[in-house]
Amino acid sequence: MATLAEQFRQEGFLLLRNFLDKSVVENIYREAREIFAVQIKRVTGRVVDIDNRDEFESAMFEFFEKDFPAFRNTGVTVQHSLSLHRFAVSEKISDLLKEVGIEQPVIGARPAMQFNSRFLSKDGSKHWKLDAHQDWRTGQGSLDSTVIWFPMVDAGADLGALQVIPRSHKTGLLESSTSGYQGGITADLKDEDFVQTEFQVGDLLIFSAFLVHQSGNNITRNIRWSVQLRFNNLAEPTFIERGYPMAYIYKPEAELVTPNFPSVEQLETVFASSPAPAVQ
Repeated sequence: MATLAEQFRQEGFLLLRNFLDKSVVENIYREAREIFAVQIKRVTGRVVDIDNRDEFESAMFEFFEKDFPAFRNTGVTVQHSLSLHRFAVSEKISDLLKEVGIEQPVIGARPAMQFNSRFLSKDGSKHWKLDAHQDWRTGQGSLDSTVIWFPMVDAGADLGALQVIPRSHKTGLLESSTSGYQGGITADLKDEDFVQTEFQVGDLLIFSAFLVHQSGNNITRNIRWSVQLRFNNLAEPTFIERGYPMAYIYKPEAELVTPNFPSVEQLETVFASSPAPAVQ
């Protein structure tokens, strides 16, 4: 029987059933909703039950429409949640990477949380539904760069779970458009070559960054909540010879994002001997 590493090298991906502790997934999902709930209350005045999916996601859509800059900033903030980052560097993940052949894993890009829905899209943007692409183009790390993806809710075809082309990781880096959030592959691809994946909470997809894949079509009124982790292999010879290139560039804003902030009085309040009461 083939090992996981052999299956991974042959197919370019593995879909591991019931691999994750569901409580770990729920903690990441819950922390994200709690962060959003604070801003939902501020912007819409609604106190939402984060465990009522339809109610909460309806409030997400309202938040998106009423204050897009705040929604965008909150979306960035959830990418930095402690539960997400703890999981990304956990032994569970590093052991899996090593089992499929990533000898010396290193994070290739910050952990990413995605919440995809056509109701969270502006001006016809397709951020919520990416065309066929290869993740290596945006990372450009080791040749065995590896991606881990899993939904935080049950996800089948109706919710737009990923579609992959098995063994496409060996076809090389395909020509791609560079427009938009992520350029789509311009080479002719056959619809019948794509395999639709389906997930229950706890399932995990691990795949080569060269594997051709695309978003499915979320035809529901629900959000496809998911996590993506990217890793390089510090031991891969071409990665060493290329000087460990890093295509992702993170930098601060050149100007203050909130003009004339903070005031001396606000700082005095924060650092007073008695902590200020929390805002309810």
